[in-house]
Amino acid sequence: MSEQPDAPRPWTPGAIRDLAMNFQSSRVLLTAVELRVFSLIGDSGLTSAELAGRAACHPHATDRLLNALCAMRLLEKRDGRFWNTPGARRYLDDSSPDYAAGLGHTAGMWHSWSGLTDAVRDGRPALRASINERGDAWLKPFIAAMHYRAAQQAPAVAALLGLGGVARVLDVGGGSGAFAMAFAAQQPGLIAVVFDLPNVLPLTREYIAEAGLTSRVTTAVGDYLVDPLPHGFDLVFLSAVIHSNSPAQNAALLQSCAAALNPGGRVAVVDWVMDDDRVAPAAGAFFALNMLVATEGGDTFTEGEIRGWMGGAGFAPGPRVETGFGTSIVFGIAPGRE
Repeated sequence: MSEQPDAPRPWTPGAIRDLAMNFQSSRVLLTAVELRVFSLIGDSGLTSAELAGRAACHPHATDRLLNALCAMRLLEKRDGRFWNTPGARRYLDDSSPDYAAGLGHTAGMWHSWSGLTDAVRDGRPALRASINERGDAWLKPFIAAMHYRAAQQAPAVAALLGLGGVARVLDVGGGSGAFAMAFAAQQPGLIAVVFDLPNVLPLTREYIAEAGLTSRVTTAVGDYLVDPLPHGFDLVFLSAVIHSNSPAQNAALLQSCAAALNPGGRVAVVDWVMDDDRVAPAAGAFFALNMLVATEGGDTFTEGEIRGWMGGAGFAPGPRVETGFGTSIVFGIAPGRE
């Protein structure tokens, strides 16, 4: 059941205009992130001319950008020098351990969302190259964004999976390996395998090595849309995967998951799970548009749709568990030994 909706907003011409103009603040922040403004300032104060020199930008234009950041209270201006506010220093300076790495990918999303009108008109994505064709300039910020989100959620999600007695987990489309590493950290002796594309896995292995988990978390290369999954697993984990695919692709993927599991094993699908009217959760409704502009057939799906693909692959229904992050885990159980 979805949460009770908020009271209707009292729309006025001014409120509608404010909503329409919100893109300005977003664009100012994303431009500052792309130019590494907060990182270049660090814990010192710079004049706009000094920052323009470091960022290889136009001095006058840089000054106006910094003034706008001050108006947004991300920077402070004192005696002609610009300083990070404490929040900007902590979350927007890429030397900080709390750096919000996902904003690099958000800056990329700006370009695909700019094509939303055409995507709604013709049903075709604005971003038409596949992941393998988008290059490192797109891929590295994307994986960093996924890692930033997943690393925050993975320990809590791992605790909800019931990993007792699970020896081998296959993390399909596992990206940075954040979830796989959390599984290994939480369950002694568990081995996790991250299955992903050939240009993703070098980044995955960097994250795994940095965590010191190369003996417990390994990788397997392939495209889950066309290649068979490796076999012999107690749990197949799909986080933020099904929303990138069409219904037919998801039905085929669940068939592959069934083949990858040991008898009695489980599949766990983590994603936005929409109410039947597709209006709630609100974040999922917006994410459906993100899939419209960025993928050929992606969407956000209802529990009934997910259960249908699982049933078609021979899974018995398992529970649905809320993650606490707005997403849900939908479990399917493979047939057991005769």
